[in-house]
Amino acid sequence: MKRILLFFLVLPFLTDSCTPATKPDAAQTESAPKAQVKVIHVRQGSISDDLTLFATTYYLKRNIVTAPIPAFITGVNVKLGDKVIKGDILYILQSKESRALGTEAVKIDSTLSGFGIIKVRASASGVISTLDKQQPGDYVLEGGPLCTIAESSDLAFMVNVPFEYATFAKTGKSCTIILPDNKSYPGTFSTALTAMNVLAQTQTILAKTKQSLFLPENMIVKVMVSKSSSTGKQVFPKSAVLTDEMMSEYWVMKLIDDSTAVKVPIQIGNRNSENVEIISPKFSLSDRIISSGSYGLPDTALISISK
Repeated sequence: MKRILLFFLVLPFLTDSCTPATKPDAAQTESAPKAQVKVIHVRQGSISDDLTLFATTYYLKRNIVTAPIPAFITGVNVKLGDKVIKGDILYILQSKESRALGTEAVKIDSTLSGFGIIKVRASASGVISTLDKQQPGDYVLEGGPLCTIAESSDLAFMVNVPFEYATFAKTGKSCTIILPDNKSYPGTFSTALTAMNVLAQTQTILAKTKQSLFLPENMIVKVMVSKSSSTGKQVFPKSAVLTDEMMSEYWVMKLIDDSTAVKVPIQIGNRNSENVEIISPKFSLSDRIISSGSYGLPDTALISISK
């Protein structure tokens, strides 16, 4: 009798322990984390595929300024590296006879004022590349060199072009010359020299600007050449394009709704420091592509668009 009574007392506790737990409310379920991203729309445009070469300045034509008569140098108006304009007075010379007569001859005959004084002028505009005589009082023979003017009109850029890129630097092809101070000037390839650099295997091709520049010789400059240019292409910012470690595969993350993005493999074309051209697939102008925050996202990812 006692055993039967004990069974009925324990039975309610057994039934309570076997009762299944109540299902938690759906509102209590934690939502999955979403990546914060920024999106853009497809843009139509063009990207130029530029080739960067290097060149040095060189003056093709030099004018040697010489003394017209045997004379003493009484004035030197230029220094090495000075820019001169055609007609500028470079030197003042005095003949032996004028120096011998001195100032007394002028007192006797006023018509002798300026006798034997010769002003040597620049025969062309350019830069003083050599200065043979720079001290007043020096004596120079007839035909003796005084200085050399490198003509600015014949300033050339000796571009070192790898032979495999020679087709992009043909005579008459346009280029852009960028100086060390980042000033750029339009230029044109003019003449290809026959000799090649043995070690670097580069061919020297001359380029010229359309305007006269006063630059020192042997200055290293950049020469930009357009290899190809395309218009009306799909252009994405560089931050929107993802790739693997080997840079063999490329893709973007495209939104299929306001909270989901999927991986879309792409084939890229021309690119520069800011943008990438997408060859395929063809996107709609209304498609939304993640431009920021897509790094490390899986094939299908939950996202939240940042304003």
